[in-house]
Amino acid sequence: RGGQRYTGVVELRNASKHVNRELDSEKRDDTTLEILLDEEVSSREDVERLGIAVGDIVCLDPRARVTDSRFLDDKLSAGMLLTLARGVAEGTVRLSRKVTLFFSVYEEVGHGASCGLPEDTEDLLVVDMGCVGEGLSCREQQVSICAKDSGGPYNYDVVKTQIRLAKENGIDFAVDIYPHYGSDVEATLKAGNDIRHGLIGPGVFASHGYERSHVDGVENTFRLIKAYLG
Repeated sequence: RGGQRYTGVVELRNASKHVNRELDSEKRDDTTLEILLDEEVSSREDVERLGIAVGDIVCLDPRARVTDSRFLDDKLSAGMLLTLARGVAEGTVRLSRKVTLFFSVYEEVGHGASCGLPEDTEDLLVVDMGCVGEGLSCREQQVSICAKDSGGPYNYDVVKTQIRLAKENGIDFAVDIYPHYGSDVEATLKAGNDIRHGLIGPGVFASHGYERSHVDGVENTFRLIKAYLG
């Protein structure tokens, strides 16, 4: 009523498909839905400081789009890798090792990176989306470091290195286990590749739904990629 306008989304409280396996059967009503503001707030007091109060009007956007979309899994990570390549070409990013960028179009099918990797590959760092949901610690503003998913644990030394680099560089991060998630790593290892493997990504809420992330999560992920390869 003070004239401010804020955007947000209406979501299930536990809206990420990779976290909540019963998502499709969960009822939608005022006991399971919430409004997530596109502001960095985490308490009632934070919301009230924005000027939002009981009785304010909530308008639902029809979400009509002509050429745009919000399918962040996995546009965000592909964009970061392309930005990395541009930085190397322009000389603003320096690498300490040989790096190959591998874009898989069959990751969701299950055999995305089972072939095609260079023979001298030692590490495979998968850059995908980080899970956000009940029981996990990651927020959309963070880079998520996956310690284990449905296919098993990721390489201990790789995960430990990612955590160390995040701390040393002041990168906002979380370490989580994804209960219903699989990455290209599984197909790569099953195909017989003897490599170390890791998985990171920006926190994405409502995965495989009306996905939402934050520019801070993208920046933190990109910083960790550069630190790991630098």
